[in-house]
Amino acid sequence: MSFNLEQLRILQAIVEQGSFKRAAEIMYISQPAVSLQIQNLERTLGVPIFNRAGRKAELTQAGKLLLDYAQRLLTLAEEARRAIEDLDRLHGGSLTIGASQTTGTYLMPRLIGLFRAQFPQVTVQLHVLSTRRTAFGVAEGRFDLGIVGGEVPDELEERLEVVPFAEDALALVVSADHELNNRAQVTKEDLYGLKFIALDPGSTTRKVVDEVLKQAGVDTQVLQIEMELSSIEAIKTAVQAGLGVAFVSTTAIDKELQLGILRKVVVQGLAMRRSITLLVDPNRYLPRAAQIFRKDILPHADEFGSITLKKPDREME
Repeated sequence: MSFNLEQLRILQAIVEQGSFKRAAEIMYISQPAVSLQIQNLERTLGVPIFNRAGRKAELTQAGKLLLDYAQRLLTLAEEARRAIEDLDRLHGGSLTIGASQTTGTYLMPRLIGLFRAQFPQVTVQLHVLSTRRTAFGVAEGRFDLGIVGGEVPDELEERLEVVPFAEDALALVVSADHELNNRAQVTKEDLYGLKFIALDPGSTTRKVVDEVLKQAGVDTQVLQIEMELSSIEAIKTAVQAGLGVAFVSTTAIDKELQLGILRKVVVQGLAMRRSITLLVDPNRYLPRAAQIFRKDILPHADEFGSITLKKPDREME
């Protein structure tokens, strides 16, 4: 049985793009060339890979099986290329990082800036996704590292190396002219009289906030949720406009606190922190760029916001 990586790349592109035509466009080859490569692949295997009844390119059962192996083969080929590339002492290459929403938006760009200052020739890609999608991205070999602020899916805990390396503070924030600015602190009972702006219930930060409040004896079902928004930026804008108060990561509001357009309010008897976790697949080759980012750059996380590094251990060395 003989087929090549180019045929597997074409197969993957067709599935991702949904058609032979779009696959040809993104690969900068002609559509007849794409069709010919698939025909040669089918002839070699002796089975059809695509159902050709409809307009959309749909895989046969054999095609689905081949795609699964093709993705693994292409990932291994990329790992091999990057391992050889590493021999050039980071005079090139790439680093791909996945990160959850708050961490990816407010912390990672700063850390990537530190890395790029030392290694400007290394291309860095940052993908900001949910914690779940980030974890699966690491497990599937699409990301070298994952940096998340939520819980890793149970089915991946044993497959991935999960290293909690820092903690991020969460705070109650209000607008600059909010009535709470005249008080040194508020009680947990005072929270029931406030109008809250929150992330949607499925978000990692919302789950952390709700869990901490419950552990502190606050009934989250009674809190007045005025709005549920899908991003931290939207929440900050709504709080600035005086539409309510919110619990947010202090890393996300550095600029607003310095400018005085948002204020933190202390809640008596309530300390809110969440863990920031590094994800690595120990069964895959970790490029030198990723090794350096892990060892030399992540320890600088506490220079931004209210992030506190956890006690270093062997896993971070």
